Amino acid sequence: MTPLTGIWTPTLVPLDRKGRINEPELRRFIDWLIASGVHGLFPNGSTGEFTRLTSEERQMIGAITCDQAQGRVPVVIGCAEASIDETLKASEAYRKMGARAVAIVAPFYFPLKPGSVLEYFRQLAAGAPIDVLLYNMPLFANPINLKSIEELSEIPRIIGIKDSSGDLPFMMRMIQSIRPHRNDFTFLTGWDPAVVPMMMAGAHGGVNATSDVAPELMRKMYDTFMAGKLEDAMRLQFKVLRLFDRLFADQNFPDGFRIGVGARGFDFGSGRQPSGLSTPNGIPDAMRSEIVELSRVE
Repeated sequence: MTPLTGIWTPTLVPLDRKGRINEPELRRFIDWLIASGVHGLFPNGSTGEFTRLTSEERQMIGAITCDQAQGRVPVVIGCAEASIDETLKASEAYRKMGARAVAIVAPFYFPLKPGSVLEYFRQLAAGAPIDVLLYNMPLFANPINLKSIEELSEIPRIIGIKDSSGDLPFMMRMIQSIRPHRNDFTFLTGWDPAVVPMMMAGAHGGVNATSDVAPELMRKMYDTFMAGKLEDAMRLQFKVLRLFDRLFADQNFPDGFRIGVGARGFDFGSGRQPSGLSTPNGIPDAMRSEIVELSRVE
């Protein structure tokens, strides 16, 4: 077993004019991401708006992604249903599709004590037919605390964590605690503005929405860091920060990234959540030019 490494894309979902999944555009998008150098695909995450899809649509997206990837890059599929039983059923379906692992976020909506979150993952790991990547997303779900992650790292079926807290000391504490006894445990950051600092601390890479819009830039940043060119890598990280702020801070999440993908030549339509802010349709020329310029790799 080796850790998952590199830049992984939490794929957006293109929708047609009737709000249905646009399969041809999704397949075209997957081919472009792979050709642009991403190391893996991560459908049904927060960027993919999984809570706004039906369970059948989530499985459809998983199936399309695995089929289109054809083993060129590994696929880790977000697998969060309303109950443990439904999550386990979905994880079996994703295993049959050829997913490398499933990513499971902590329960959301109802606040839970840390012990309940720990028991949730223990039960899932005990019944999972496929490897599990913990998904810590405290912005939208119950957080997974350090003590729980330490205990869960002792379960072989749990292969790592995607941490979207953006908390660098938290990442450092996880690595410091877990790596001495579990060298194969994956640490990925979901916080785009800090990928390079997180890798400097020992993370293996990231699952980053910015790679939906600028996969070439994200891959270049990763490769530059891996080549030991830290100053150049940080220069690219600042460029990623500017692009991320433009797409994340000024729009409802993930609408800004849908706009960004539109600027790169894809027709993703509007999301299912009505919004009074900017939409992917009719992108102002100035914003389109800015996104394209920030995405460019020199």
